Amino acid sequence: MDTNQQQARSFLPDFCSVRMLFVVVLLGELLAIVLTLTHSIRGQDRIADLAYYSLFIQWIVLSCTAALCLTGKYLNRLSDYWAASLSYLLTLIIALIITELTWWMFHVRPTLMDSTVAGHGDFLLRCMGISAIVSALTLRYFYIQHQWRKNIESEANARIQALQSRIRPHFLFNCMNTIASLTRKDPVLAEEATEDLADLFRVSLKDAKRMSTLAEEISLCKRYLRIESHRFGDRLKTIWETDDLPEDTQLPTLTLQPILENAIYHGIELLPKGGVIHIYGQKTPNEITITIDNPLPPDKNLGHHDGNHMAQDNIRQRLSAYYGSKGRLITHSDNQRYVTKIVIPYPYENTDR
Repeated sequence: MDTNQQQARSFLPDFCSVRMLFVVVLLGELLAIVLTLTHSIRGQDRIADLAYYSLFIQWIVLSCTAALCLTGKYLNRLSDYWAASLSYLLTLIIALIITELTWWMFHVRPTLMDSTVAGHGDFLLRCMGISAIVSALTLRYFYIQHQWRKNIESEANARIQALQSRIRPHFLFNCMNTIASLTRKDPVLAEEATEDLADLFRVSLKDAKRMSTLAEEISLCKRYLRIESHRFGDRLKTIWETDDLPEDTQLPTLTLQPILENAIYHGIELLPKGGVIHIYGQKTPNEITITIDNPLPPDKNLGHHDGNHMAQDNIRQRLSAYYGSKGRLITHSDNQRYVTKIVIPYPYENTDR
């Protein structure tokens, strides 16, 4: 099991990340402000107390974060119970050491100590009590968040598997008939179509958690379109304008192909003269937009071809599961064309860990 898999299994986040460092510093400073407002009365005392509280708390939280970062690889191999227990024990030990060091440092200058602290025992009890409560609440929060995320991922994976396992029977039958007709007429094309169909099935059966690159998705789409071109001939034309998009863009598997399938099923197939599907991309500093534009028949009341939005809803939910509010699927249409836009963040970083 590699490091990423171990970390994904553990409820502990990545304490070595810059994001986590920012979070713990912010939470530590908020705790310092709360303690200052609780104990200080005069404005001048509050400024001094805030400085001392901030120094003391940040010393503890940064030391605990560093220790959990260094021991993260070991803790991630353990069960949740032992990972939580050892993490909690480690934070308390660090808090105890720093509390003792702080007492002896400030004991040299008693005027710097909080006037409400009666002595060493009182100071130790207060600091360790706060450390124990805050550490327990923090670990509990990490565990609940991890369980919630696992439930969301399970639901998303179920939806992904449902989409990946859904190959329309009419497409499969048409494809097999096309291959059968090509077997006599052009064995080379028949072999090529068979390989393309095998690739589609291979992708639909692979691990739903694995993301694909944009290059892999485009390659799969072109194989799918090549299969359909044997059936539609000159009626199916495509224009690709995606060369400016980074090929390492991360996408959920089978994001583009179902949209192209809809474009053919609800558009090209219903037009006697066929039409052009236009696929183009746009990159901004923070996101990528992939647009698929296909023609529509003038008469939209055509029985079984009425809108089936299962694929769109599935893709929309998967984008939300992977990217949160930054992943979107947008659709709109007029009397002549139907436009689908996929918006995803780039570069993509999984900030859940």
